[in-house]
Amino acid sequence: MFKAYKNLSRKTRAGVGIAVIAWGGAGLYLSERAEERFGLTPSEKDMEELRKYKPQIITIDKSETR
Repeated sequence: MFKAYKNLSRKTRAGVGIAVIAWGGAGLYLSERAEERFGLTPSEKDMEELRKYKPQIITIDKSETR
């Protein structure tokens, strides 16, 4: 598949790249609206459950001596 892509002309490869980026951008933009339309938005309970598993960053001040 990569060989077929390499055989395309420069302009065609640029067009394919732009099309893939546009497809991804459209997917990111439209997925949120699809979630709302089909009733798949997370509830507050779901969001709180996800927050439990989110890693936390703890900073340590190295200027303190022991």
